[in-house]
Amino acid sequence: MIGIVGGGIAGLAAAYRLQNRGHDVRVFEAADSLGGLAATYDTKGDDIEKFYHHLSKSEETIVELAEELGLEDDLEWRIGKNAYYVDGVVHPLDTAWQIAAYPHMSLYDKFRLGMLTLGVDVRGGIPDFDAYEELAEYEHTPIEEFVVEHTTRGVYDNFVDPLLDGKFGERKHDVSASWFLGRVRFRGERDLLRGEKLGYFDGGFAPFIDALVEAVGREHIETGARVTELDTDGEAVSTLTVDTDDGAETHEVESVVVATMPNVLEDLTGFPCDIDFQGAVCGLATMSESLMDTYWLNIAHDAPFGSLIEHTNFVPKERYGGDHLLYIASYVQGPHEELWQMSDEEVEDVWFDEIADMFPEFDRSAIEEFEIARNPRAGPVYERGYLDLVVPYDLGDDVAEGVYYAGMASEAQYPERSLNGGIVAGYEVADRIDRSL
Repeated sequence: MIGIVGGGIAGLAAAYRLQNRGHDVRVFEAADSLGGLAATYDTKGDDIEKFYHHLSKSEETIVELAEELGLEDDLEWRIGKNAYYVDGVVHPLDTAWQIAAYPHMSLYDKFRLGMLTLGVDVRGGIPDFDAYEELAEYEHTPIEEFVVEHTTRGVYDNFVDPLLDGKFGERKHDVSASWFLGRVRFRGERDLLRGEKLGYFDGGFAPFIDALVEAVGREHIETGARVTELDTDGEAVSTLTVDTDDGAETHEVESVVVATMPNVLEDLTGFPCDIDFQGAVCGLATMSESLMDTYWLNIAHDAPFGSLIEHTNFVPKERYGGDHLLYIASYVQGPHEELWQMSDEEVEDVWFDEIADMFPEFDRSAIEEFEIARNPRAGPVYERGYLDLVVPYDLGDDVAEGVYYAGMASEAQYPERSLNGGIVAGYEVADRIDRSL
C-alpha cells in the first residue's frame, strides 16, 4: 500500500494518478473535510470557497484533470474585471483604453510596463523576446531593483510598490524578481476589449473536489485520521501510525507521500524546511446590495486589507440565491501582526470602517452575514534564494527510501502557489513512485 498524508488537492491528485497506474493507495486526512484551502461555506445556492479561487488560462494541468473527471462542460471562462483604488477613485484596468487613461503613470511608464508583461525586454533599443524565459536568473534580484531597471521608477512607485505592500507587507523587500516575473506570466489570457479571462466551475470548486474524491474512491480515503509516526526498517519506509476516533492504527506501506505543509513533514521525518510562510485572514460578506462594479479591486493606500473581491461581479448572484458575495482579503507575515491577534468581531469592525471611508454611499445594514477564515500558512514568502529552500519530491537520500513530498514547499509551487501547482506536485511524486515500483 502507498500511504498519502494529507487530503488536499496534491494528496488527492497523487492518489488519483497512482490508482490509475494500478497501485493500492490510502489517503489519511487529519481534518474532517477534504480539499484543504478549497474548503467551502454554504450559501442560499451553490457552495462558496472560504478562500477565493479562480483559474488562469496558464493552469493547464488542472483543466486537463477536470476533463478527465468529466467536468469539461462545467468549467466556465469568464471575464474578471480588475481595478485599482487610488486617492478615492476606482480606476478600471481591463481594456487597453482604460489602461491608457490611468492617470498615475505616464504613457512611457505604461509602455515599459506593457512590454514587460508581454515578456519583451526593450532596454538598449533592440527588443529581446527571450530575456525573461529563465526565471531563476532573477532569483537573487530584489523586485524594486528589477522593476526600476527593466521599466521605470514611476512604474515601481505608482503601481508595483502598493501591490507588494498588500501582498507581502514588511517582507516585500525580501521577495525576488523571479516571483514577480512568475506572477506576471501566471496571469492568463487577456481580451483587450473586455479584460482577463478567468476560470470557475459551475457550482464552484466543491464539485471538482467531489469528482476527484469519487475517482479515488471514498473507501480509500480516511478523514479525522492524523498521521503521527512514520517509521523505517533501516533504509526504507515501513509503517505509518495513524490516530483516529477508534484509537491508533499501524499500516504497512511501500511508499509514503507527504502532501502537507513542511512543518508536518519535519514532525514526521525530521527533514527541515527554512521557507517562511505568510498567513491569511479572509472574510466573506453576504450582502443584499453590491459594493462596487468590479471583481478584483487592488488598494493603493495603507488599508487594513490588500484587496476587495466581489465574487458576484464574476459569477452571477443568482447562483447564490440572489445575494452579493464580497471577499475581504489580507495577508499577515506572522502571528505578531495586530490583525492576526484581533477577534473576528474586531476584524469586521476595522475592515468595514475602512470600506465606509472608501465607499461612503455603501449602507452597512446591507451586510446579512459575515464569516472569517484564517490560515497561518496560506502561502510561501518567495524570498530571494527561494529555489535553494524547496523540498525535493524524492526524499530517499535525505530521509528514507520510499518517502516523497508534494506539499506547498515543493518546486511545483514556484514561483507562485496555485491549485494547479498542487496537482502538478501530486503527479510528480506519483510518477516517481510508479517508476520506482
